[in-house]
Parts: sequence; C-alpha cells; structure tokens
Amino acid sequence: MKRFALNLMLLGSLFASPALVGCDRTVSEEKTVEQKNGKTEVKENKTVEKPDGTIEKTSEHTVSK
Repeated sequence: MKRFALNLMLLGSLFASPALVGCDRTVSEEKTVEQKNGKTEVKENKTVEKPDGTIEKTSEHTVSK
C-alpha cells in the first residue's frame, strides 16, 4: 500500500508541475515584410506576458539581399 501511495504522489507531481508553473501568453505579435530594390526587410515585434505578470517586448529586424 505504501508503494502505491508513493507512486501516486510521484505521478501527481509529474502532471501538476506544468500547471503550477504556467507558460507565457502572447499579447500581440506583428510581422512586416517590405521588398525594395531587390532587398527583403522583415520586422517582427512581439509582446509576451510572463506567468508572474511581467511584460516582455522583443523586436527583430532582418535585411536579406
């Protein structure tokens, strides 16, 4: 019986940990593609809310020939 209880607790903690930690929630995501003079310019802006309530903004700018 003790072995069954131990296995049940270990299995429960395995499935409960992702629910307690949470994951990032994407608030907004924007991607702009411009083509000028044979060059491709890509701008990406993304806003993410973390599980603790903080907001993180990232932006990328890529130019290809």
